This record gives sequence, C-alpha cells and structure tokens, in this order.
Amino acid sequence: MTTTAPRLGAALARLLLVAAALLGALLASAAPASAHAALTGSDPKDGAVVAAAPKEVNLTFSEQVAMGDDSIRVLDPSGKRIDTGEIRDLCSGALVRYGVGLRAGLPDGTYTVAWHTVSADSHPISGAFTFSIGAPSQTSVSLPDREAGGGPVGVLYGIARYLAYAGFVVLAGGAAFVLACWPRGASVRPVQRLVVRGWLTLTAATLAMLLLRGPYTGSGELADVFDLGGLKAVLETKTGAALISRLMLLGAAALFVAVLFGAYTKRTDEKERKDLTFGLALGGTVVAAGIAGTWALAEHASTGLQPGIAMPVDILHLLAVAAWLGGLTALLVALYRSPDIEHTSVRRFSRIAFGSVVVLAATGLYQSWRQVGSWSALTGTSYGRLLLLKIGLVALLVAVAWLSRKWTAKLTPPTPSQEEPVDSADSDEPAESEEPAESEEPAESADPDSDVDPDRDPDPAPERDPERAAQLARQRAAVATARKKRIRDADPVRSGLRRSVLTEAAVAVVLLAVTTVLTSTEPARTEQEAGRAASTSGSTAVPDRPLDVRLPFDTGGPDGKGTVRLTLDPGRSGANALHLFVDRPDGRPLDVPEIKVAFTLKEKEIGPLPITPDRVQTGHWSAGSVQIPMPGEWLMQVTVRTSDIDQTTIDKTVKIG
Repeated sequence: MTTTAPRLGAALARLLLVAAALLGALLASAAPASAHAALTGSDPKDGAVVAAAPKEVNLTFSEQVAMGDDSIRVLDPSGKRIDTGEIRDLCSGALVRYGVGLRAGLPDGTYTVAWHTVSADSHPISGAFTFSIGAPSQTSVSLPDREAGGGPVGVLYGIARYLAYAGFVVLAGGAAFVLACWPRGASVRPVQRLVVRGWLTLTAATLAMLLLRGPYTGSGELADVFDLGGLKAVLETKTGAALISRLMLLGAAALFVAVLFGAYTKRTDEKERKDLTFGLALGGTVVAAGIAGTWALAEHASTGLQPGIAMPVDILHLLAVAAWLGGLTALLVALYRSPDIEHTSVRRFSRIAFGSVVVLAATGLYQSWRQVGSWSALTGTSYGRLLLLKIGLVALLVAVAWLSRKWTAKLTPPTPSQEEPVDSADSDEPAESEEPAESEEPAESADPDSDVDPDRDPDPAPERDPERAAQLARQRAAVATARKKRIRDADPVRSGLRRSVLTEAAVAVVLLAVTTVLTSTEPARTEQEAGRAASTSGSTAVPDRPLDVRLPFDTGGPDGKGTVRLTLDPGRSGANALHLFVDRPDGRPLDVPEIKVAFTLKEKEIGPLPITPDRVQTGHWSAGSVQIPMPGEWLMQVTVRTSDIDQTTIDKTVKIG
C-alpha cells in the first residue's frame, strides 16, 4: 500500500458532498429574492373600479426602497404604457410612498400597474395589480412569470453570497487561529493554503456579486453581466459601494496575509515577535471588522428597527462566527495535516470558541427579537421557521463542540519518544536533502505493510544521478509521512478529537448555508406588518385556491330538483374562469333551459354584476374572463330555470381575495 501525506480523508469528502447537496436544496427551495420590503397599499387599490380616471398611481411600502425611472409602469388594456414616466417621491416621516402621473383622457377599461424596485436591504422586489376605470374590461397585458431576483442569475448570485460568507469565515477565522492559538502554524503550508484560499474565495465571490448585481436587480439576463452601463448604475447604489469597499479592504487583507506568512515566521527575537503579533492582531481585527461591516451596511442591519445598534451587533456577530467556525476549520486542517499541534494550542482555541458562542448567543438573541418580533411570527412565517432550523443546528454544533471540549481536556503533551521533527514549511513536501542518498532498490513510495522499516532512513551513500536523487527524496518524504501518520493514529485522544472536529465542520457547512438563505428571506416582522396593512386596507383573507361551491335547488316543477356546482378559478380579484355543472339528485347531468349568475359587493355598493354563461354540453355552462373588481365578501346569486315558468334563485356569500 502506497503511503502518502495524510489528507482530510474520504469521510470528510463524503460529508462535504452531503453538505453541498443540502446547500443546493436550500438554495433551490428558497423563494428567489424574497422581499424584505413589502407593498402595503396602493391608490387605486388592487382590483378597484373607479368612476373617473385618476391623475396618478401611488404605492406605499413597508420600508425604504430605491426607485428608478421605470420602477412604476401603468399599461392600458392593449399593453401600451400610459404613465408619464416621472417618479414622484411622496415619502413623509415613516411613510414610504412613491407615485407616477397618468396621461389625461384615459378611456374606460382595466389598467395594469407593474412595479419593480430594490429594498433598502439590497433585495429586488416586484409585483403587479389591476384597477378599472368605469367598468372592468379584457386586457392583453402579459407580464413575465419570473420573480425579481429569480432564474439562473438569482441562483448564481445566491451561490456567490454563500461563497463570500464561507471565504470570510475561513480567512478571518484561520488567521485569528494562527495568531491567538498556534503561532507556529504560520509556517505550516496547509494552514497557509487554507487562509489564502479563503482570501481568494471571498475576492472572487465579491467580484462575481458585483458583476451579477445589475441583472440580479434588473433584467435577470446573464447576457447583461458585462453591461458597463448597468455596472455603473450598480456602483451608485449602497450595495455597490459596499462591494467596492470590500474589495479595497481585501487589498489590505492581502498585505496582512503576506506579513503573517512571511515576515512573521522569520522573526526570532522574542520582543520583535511580540510587537509584530500585537500589530497584526490590531490591524487584522480592524480589517476583519471593516469587511464584516460591508454586510451590515447593505443588508438587514442597515434598515428597519434600531439600525444604529443593529449594525455594530451584526459586525460582532459575524466576527464571532468567523472566530469559531473559521478557527474550527483551521484546527481540522492542523489535526489532519500537522498532527503534532501542541495541546496548549487546542485548549486555547477551545476557550476562544466558548467565548465566541457566548457572543453569538447574545447578538443572535437581539437579532432574533429585531427581525421576528413575536412568538407567532416564529412559527407562522418562513423567516421564523428558518430561524428555528438555524437555532437547532447551532444547538447541535454546541453539543458536538462539548464532546470536542471533553477530548481536549484529555489531551496530554506528546512523550519524547513520540516527538518528531516536522518540516514547518510544508508538512506535505520534504525538506531539501543535504545530499542525495542511494539504496540498492529505491522505491517510488513506502508501503507501511512492506518489510521496509519506516523508521530506517535510506542508505545515505552519496549519489550524483539527479533522477536517482529525486527518487530517494520521494522515498524520504514517504517514510517521514508514514512515521507521522503512525504517531497520529497511535493517540486515541487525538483521533477522537479529529472525529468530533470533523463532525463540527460538517454541521458548520450546513449552518452557513441556512444562514445564507435566512439573509435572503423576508424578515418575519416585515411580513406580519405587511399582512396587517393588507387586512386593514380591505383585503379579505381567503384560501389560495379556486372557489368551489355546491348549491342545492328546487324550482317546484317537473325535474325541478338538483344541485349546481360552481367553480371560479383562480377565485381572486381580476379575471376568472367560471364553470357551472347542473346535476340531478341521482348525479346525472341535468339540461336546464337557462342559468345566470350575479355578483354583488354590498359593502362597496358594487353590483349586481350579471354573468350569462354559455352552454358547453348537457349540464355544463361556462364563462371566460369574469372580472371581479376587488377582494371582499361577495353575494353570489345563481338563478336556475327548469321550464318556462319554473325557476329559483339561490344566494350564497363567498370570500374572494
């Protein structure tokens, strides 16, 4: 069996694949670009029928939004735009309202209002509704089915958001682990690679978000990624400024990483090393806080309740996450790739992780109160349910961390016989040999099960053949790694610690995915406030399904008994399809001479609105494009005539949303 440098192992690969699959499922199941601002009212209202043409259309939102020239469009029944295109800012105090003027002399008919904007926490939102002048009419307006921030662009943007969080956690947490827990780790190549890859991931994800931002909040087309006009517009927004600031701070982070893995490792004077450690810790904390601040500036914390408190709390929350999960990742790499890590370093990280959990609990409690607001919202909204899932994952992670802490308490310093020199530059690669050595039969790699003693060095006799020297160098490396693996696996305490830390890392990957989805979900407090505003504006809460009612009748004449089954699809305000089925008492279709329907909204003094359906076949009548002007409790009257003189009218009050 060929012995190679110890890797993270097949178990970690499988766990990461499962975590990636869970991430994909979360990103796929999350509503694309869930709104963080909500439309709470409009004038005219959705589905309203007004006697005279209004001069403008006004929209009211739950929080501040960014409006552009085409953010509100009003279309006539033929799809022609009839607004002036000039957005009016009607905001006053806490009221967030915008309007657009309409052209004069609009004829009667049904008009469509389509709006698209970006909420204050950077997420695109859109919607549409109709109102009618005089009386409802048919409309040929066709709006795109894609939601704001959806489609392939939305998926790519979501992946970039996740990678940005992951890169920051690894970069900040890995560097903090080296400085605070394991200074010798600054010269260990696998740890160096981990931190550098965190920087590269965060930088690449930030650039991707900057390029995708335009189509993500606008057209939704991948082809517009390199549209310079769109990129310029993005740079003028709060989110664009935050992303550019992050890139600038990443330049400072690159200098920090270069010093940490360069000059810091070469300092031998104790005083100079302490001074440099202090400078790196101070500078690194400032840079990390600045990068965390780019999220706080552009997302949830920057808007809503108490933003002045929420933004510093959000920064503290992100730094605690990085210190815990990023340090955990660095510890995992160290345990697998540099098993001679000192037990004091592991215990030091255990204390830091405990402190991070305390900070996370305090800041998370405040954020939960701010974004949820009530116990009912915790279980009755998507945000609340995701938050409960996150809390469950954190509890699981803390439980596994408690097991790791128990293993850490059992750690003891290695005995002198177990201590082995480790190539600090790279635990994967051999140090340059002073002189190549030869043996009778040099091997490409050492097999622990072979007769070769892994503790025996190859024959040190000099050999001037470069190819032979390279073979012997590889043999030395294999022997050294086999020796280190044997030492690593001989300690049951460290093996148990590796397994528990590996489990922590897998849970952390899923936790980070849930957190990413949570940041793109409408906060529970906002969702409930929007629902309350909608209910006070006159909309009626009804099931989101077609209306289906059965109405028994008896006209008193021959064949005068039966049942009318009426369906109204989708059963909402606006255009509906009406179907009526008339059956005998035994369930067979009944062919009646005439059937009529009328709708009346007494509260608004609308109606009756008469509908005469067309006969499709025996016992089946239908009518297309039945216009219900607005939501409410409508009185539905169905008149059935079974002969020239026998007829009856059945009344039924139904809720239409």
